[in-house]
Amino acid sequence: MPSPIRIEYEDAYYHVMNRGRGRQLIFHSDEYYQAFLDTLAEASERFELMVHAYCLMSNHYHLLVQTPLGNFGRIMRHINGVYTQRFNRLKRTDGPLFRGRYKAVLVDADAYLLQLSRYVHRNPVETKRPLVNTLEKYRWSSYTAYINKVKSPRWLNRTQTYEMLGHNHKYHGYQCYVEQGIDEEIEQFYNRGNMASVIGNKDFIKWLRETKVPELEEGQRVKNILSKPFSTKQITQLVADYYKRDVNELTQMVKGPKKGLKARKVAMYLCQQLGGHKLDEIMVLFGLSTIGSVSYTTSNMRKSLSDNASLEKEVQKIKNHIIDKAT
Repeated sequence: MPSPIRIEYEDAYYHVMNRGRGRQLIFHSDEYYQAFLDTLAEASERFELMVHAYCLMSNHYHLLVQTPLGNFGRIMRHINGVYTQRFNRLKRTDGPLFRGRYKAVLVDADAYLLQLSRYVHRNPVETKRPLVNTLEKYRWSSYTAYINKVKSPRWLNRTQTYEMLGHNHKYHGYQCYVEQGIDEEIEQFYNRGNMASVIGNKDFIKWLRETKVPELEEGQRVKNILSKPFSTKQITQLVADYYKRDVNELTQMVKGPKKGLKARKVAMYLCQQLGGHKLDEIMVLFGLSTIGSVSYTTSNMRKSLSDNASLEKEVQKIKNHIIDKAT
């Protein structure tokens, strides 16, 4: 039986929680907390993870994150796996640290990012026995950076939250917002016995159900067909064949009228979306100097596909053309 579809896509937001096995401590001292933050920083740099908020408690953690590359599962394997190794070295022990699988709630950021930021940051005072009298005294969350009491790590992304708050005095405004307490809707959501895996408004959930999940299922179907994925060169050659162009037109960086060659953009997009190839592989084949150029092109293609039904049909035909060659 195929595994259930994981809802992972570019620029998805997640509230992630995990705790120690048997509620054991996962942070014993400052060294442990810092080791986790180092791991988070590495994940940000290596996988382009965007961290919007975090709170590390003694036996569990909360993260509010965004995945521009749609690589959430890979990111979490890194965070949990690398921190477990570091924990074991510090504790001079071995074996698993966390209880089973982490819990991840997919977030409708437009509707709930701000409220969830407050929820994450209020954890130290929402326990049966509050850990601190005031939140600004708690060292192991991003709250003190949000209210400008400590220097913000470069991997912490506060801008979107401040913009959603819409307050002229962002530090003081955010502090006042958090001190108001958790709103009832969020509290009810997280107090459910079987917590839902998505928090969002009706339009967001409808979009997931009717558009995004079918798209992901199609991607899984293609992955199953392409048991030995085509290389970037093979995909690009097949795109060139479809458009009846020489493959060199697609791979060479050309200035002037052909600079925006559609076939080139489609090939780059399909190398990532259909072939699952890394940005640096695509960068080399297409003669680019930074992976940011690849990310920019593929992001624009995704936007164009969502806005242009005829282009979406065209790209689907090319996908089928590639799949036919693989079967």
